[in-house]
Amino acid sequence: MRKTAIVTGAGSGIGRAVSLELAAQGWSVALTGRRQAALEETAQATKGETLVHAADVTDPAAVAQLFESVVTQWGRVDLLFNNAGVFPPVVPLEELDLATWRAVVDVNLNAAFYCLQAAFRVMKAQDPRGGRIINNGSISAHAPRPHSAPYTATKHAMTGLTKSAALDGRAYGIAVGQIDIGNAASDMTEAMVEGVLQPDGSRRSEPVMDVAHVARAVAHMAALPPEANVLFSTIMATDMPFVGRG
Repeated sequence: MRKTAIVTGAGSGIGRAVSLELAAQGWSVALTGRRQAALEETAQATKGETLVHAADVTDPAAVAQLFESVVTQWGRVDLLFNNAGVFPPVVPLEELDLATWRAVVDVNLNAAFYCLQAAFRVMKAQDPRGGRIINNGSISAHAPRPHSAPYTATKHAMTGLTKSAALDGRAYGIAVGQIDIGNAASDMTEAMVEGVLQPDGSRRSEPVMDVAHVARAVAHMAALPPEANVLFSTIMATDMPFVGRG
């Protein structure tokens, strides 16, 4: 029986790369995100069975409809890659407007919770019971960049959500883990090459890595048997300033 996965933020970057890798490894993959055209591009590039379902995952009703659609199509959900996220403009903390703060929290944390909660409901009820959830954290879940309060706060919160969900999922065969990614080449990291603000106030170019390495790491976590779980994994560009940052 083919295993089924839902990937949020599947229209570009890490979400697209993970979708392609999972499909190549035999998963049926539901692609979701806000942009229908981008999801269609991912589906066309994917060698395997896909379901395109555009949804705003900051809307709990839309998340419920997404999971209902996948269950109707394939009968179950074996994997959720909780990937959708945004990085706000880099501005001093005291100048950050509240609308930006709320928007980042809504996408990076609230939406992740809505999807995780929906996955729990499906995975507890399906037969055979259980499944796996992989949350996309960040290097910022460990060490912040300058002027990144909303992003850093939500990624630290994601770590707490991962730990709590991993505990709550034990009784139901639901394994929950997190992958913390540093400088994977994507739309969100284009500025890395041009120069990124450092803790000492300078701007320096930072190395990036091919997003395909991240996709393979996620696929490895996803392929583990039910009795094994990678609770936390860090994958990063080898020479990026993380160890010792700040």
